[in-house]
Amino acid sequence: MRVFLRYMLVLLMLSMGTGLSAQTKTWKEMHKVKKKETIYGIAKEYGITEEELRKANPEMNVPDYKLKKGDYIFIPYPEVKKPVQTVQPKPAVDYSDVRNRAIRVGVMLPLHDVDGDGRRMVEYYRGILMACEELKKDGISIDIHAWNVNIDADISQTLAEKGADKLDIIFGPLYTKQMDALSQFVKANKIKLVVPFSINGNHVEKNENIYQVYQTPEALNEDAINAFLSRFQNYHVVIIDCNDRTSNKGMFTFGLRKQLDEKGIKYNITNLNSSDEAFAKSFALDKPNMVILNTGRSPELTATFAKLDVLTSSNSGVKVSLFGYNEWLMYEYAHAQRYHKYDTYVPTYYYYNTLSGKTQDFETRYRNNFGASMMNAIPRFGITGYDHAMFFLKGLHKQGKNFTGEVSDKTALQTQLRFMKTGKSGGMQNRQFMLVHYNRNKSISTIVY
Repeated sequence: MRVFLRYMLVLLMLSMGTGLSAQTKTWKEMHKVKKKETIYGIAKEYGITEEELRKANPEMNVPDYKLKKGDYIFIPYPEVKKPVQTVQPKPAVDYSDVRNRAIRVGVMLPLHDVDGDGRRMVEYYRGILMACEELKKDGISIDIHAWNVNIDADISQTLAEKGADKLDIIFGPLYTKQMDALSQFVKANKIKLVVPFSINGNHVEKNENIYQVYQTPEALNEDAINAFLSRFQNYHVVIIDCNDRTSNKGMFTFGLRKQLDEKGIKYNITNLNSSDEAFAKSFALDKPNMVILNTGRSPELTATFAKLDVLTSSNSGVKVSLFGYNEWLMYEYAHAQRYHKYDTYVPTYYYYNTLSGKTQDFETRYRNNFGASMMNAIPRFGITGYDHAMFFLKGLHKQGKNFTGEVSDKTALQTQLRFMKTGKSGGMQNRQFMLVHYNRNKSISTIVY
């Protein structure tokens, strides 16, 4: 009778279930118990656990329950077991790697308003601060420390201050007499030292931690001669003696003439005081002429322009270009029109481009931040500090200790940098070089080497 009632109950449940969706069905099928079957054996047969079988058939949990032949029992769907999520422990952060933390920056320069050195370095430091502000917007954290290290300061006391040995990079010094102690300090603590300006001595040649930005006049001459020979091989060269006995530009003209002689390239030499007729005879009509002065002074440059104006107005077929000197950038406000007229090239390591929208935006932000304009100097010290900081801090953030500065950053506003190693155990020397070209169409371009 019990078996019959249970069977009827099953039929009733089946008939009621036909109107329900399959998703509400909690059992898979019915099983009719055979002789000598056990709960364990049935569970194993259907690939479920005893616990799952007992849960679907609550009467099995009654004390002294036994399976009987002919009983019908529910066979549930096997429980879907969620995969065990193993949480991998996060690797420990290596805070010794500058890429994983704030970059610790030190500035050790004369930061005061006592003299020109201090005022220039304050402007340079403000440029560094503006770079840090911009980099922080890109998610680069920077912890900056600044010390006023004037000309009479004992830099050893500065280096003894708490935290100085934990810096990643130092900008400074300005004075040569502070280099010995600072050079030893950065070497012992593996800190990068950026020397922005002229320093006497050979510290960079002996210390792999030093980055010397300043380039000597000798290096500029060498780069300018190489650029001239590679770019203007098809020009007729005219060298103008400007009768300036104070000029040091003979180092360039002598070096260039020596290279031209070795390569068998002819050139003419004329004098600024020559008659217009004699002056004109030095120029070629069948190829473009490249004019070089043996002085970088403004009065002689002005006189040369006057001579060239007479020449070109009298000889419409003559093509004239000028190859100048870094100092000519200071005369741009007075001579820009003629720079363009005579297709002028100026060899340099920097260029303050007043027509650049990015430069104008920087100047506006500088005035807003500090309530004053930058000093009227070439190069602009504020932009110099900005360019230096952007170059080195972005490099440290991206490459960490592997950053060497050997790849130029083309986004610089004024001073592009590219460093080369000096010897096997020496530091890095900036060798970026460019020609600023005043095109005849009134545009300005930079040719970077």
